[in-house]
Amino acid sequence: MDEELRWTDAVGQAELVQSGAISPGELLDAGRDRIREIDPVLHCIVAHLEPGAEGPAPGAPFPRVPFLVKDLSLEIAGAPFNEGSRWLKDNVSSQDQELARRYRHAGLAILGKTNTPEFGLSPHCEPALHGATRNPWDLGLSTSGSSGGSAAAVASGMVPMAHGNDLGGSLRYPAAWCGVFGFKPTRGRVPMGPEYGDVAGGFAVEHALTRSVRDSAALLDATAGQSPGDPYWAPPQARPFLLEAGTAPGKFRIAATATPNSGQQVHPDYLGVFEETVELLAGLGHSVTEAHPESLGRAGHRAVRAVYGGAIAWIEAYWTQRMGRPPEAGEIEPFTAADFERSRALTGGQYLLGMGELQRFSRRLAGFFEEFDVWMTPTVGWPPLPLGTLNGTEEEPLRGEREAGRFLMFDGEYANISGNPAMSVPLGVDSDGLPVGMSFLGRFGDEATLFRLAGQLEKAAPWADRKPGALERALAASRRS
Repeated sequence: MDEELRWTDAVGQAELVQSGAISPGELLDAGRDRIREIDPVLHCIVAHLEPGAEGPAPGAPFPRVPFLVKDLSLEIAGAPFNEGSRWLKDNVSSQDQELARRYRHAGLAILGKTNTPEFGLSPHCEPALHGATRNPWDLGLSTSGSSGGSAAAVASGMVPMAHGNDLGGSLRYPAAWCGVFGFKPTRGRVPMGPEYGDVAGGFAVEHALTRSVRDSAALLDATAGQSPGDPYWAPPQARPFLLEAGTAPGKFRIAATATPNSGQQVHPDYLGVFEETVELLAGLGHSVTEAHPESLGRAGHRAVRAVYGGAIAWIEAYWTQRMGRPPEAGEIEPFTAADFERSRALTGGQYLLGMGELQRFSRRLAGFFEEFDVWMTPTVGWPPLPLGTLNGTEEEPLRGEREAGRFLMFDGEYANISGNPAMSVPLGVDSDGLPVGMSFLGRFGDEATLFRLAGQLEKAAPWADRKPGALERALAASRRS
């Protein structure tokens, strides 16, 4: 592998093509070479794809830059589409999603689809259909999820960026455990059509995992914008997000807390990185105050369960209709089966009552952002768990849900409930050298503030030079053998 090219971000790779230093074909071949060498160690990719012979359109921002898409919701005509489920193991997409078309129009070379837990329902990346994706920082640990395959691929240097999506933290949690930048845009910023629209009341959004802030911003510039008939519309952006990422932010009012929502214990190393980040922000001139939005409370948590339950009921009904049959015995995992069973008891009235409660909460959250520009917490509160810990079993199907409480403790779902943009920024490491991410939630429609802040943090506390040592040792051993 060309190690310098491997760790060059997507904007940098595009600049090499545009300057003539490398041809689009050479860039594509280098990406294929990295995938061939790295993926057997990590198992990020569940379907290999060819991008086609046609070259990028003139002026495309990412000419032949290697790219991967998560095998969840984003369909590509003629490509396998399994969503991590044995029920869907022979399913093939018959159409492109609008986002896939925008990726191609941007010049990206889509080389594969990445691993995800069954229907994206769990915060891990270990589906029975495909097996586990390994964390490049420690091959025995989880990547979190559900965009874990994409996060690991980016952290490994396989590709500079990869698609993911987020209904309850699925971009940000794996970003934190894999040490990459994970950005969740405002609701409606990126289209989900033509097949999908109102997924769980707009909780679900599409974007990507990247190594650099500018890659995330430039990719969002290339894909943002509503399609006719979209159910949600984000406020128009004032300027290109790439420009925002390089703009000095000025002084922001930042609320910060590391107090978990349900009394869980935060790992001491994570508290240390949080405190270092508070000091860094203050040193950069920002006003940092110990504060947090009001809690969801019992009514809010019941509402979240109702809305997520409605989404799970939709998944079962949608795929039963699309496949022409319900799942057969052994075709879905124990946790999914338990989730489906729980959701069947939910009524339409309960779902809509839940949506109403969460919309009222969103209005109160909007009031919080009249006082503050950003809310910061650790993205998660504990280091990566061993592979297998988050899987349900026949004897204990909900085991993973219980174990997830060991690290999911900072209200990541607020971004999905409200539709506000959020990001996980890799701002430190723990005592074992594993990455630690900090979460930042912004106001609705205001990605600009987050990109400005992220760009400033990237310069003040850069992470690009951190390489996953466990993967490098495994690759070295493979080469020797």
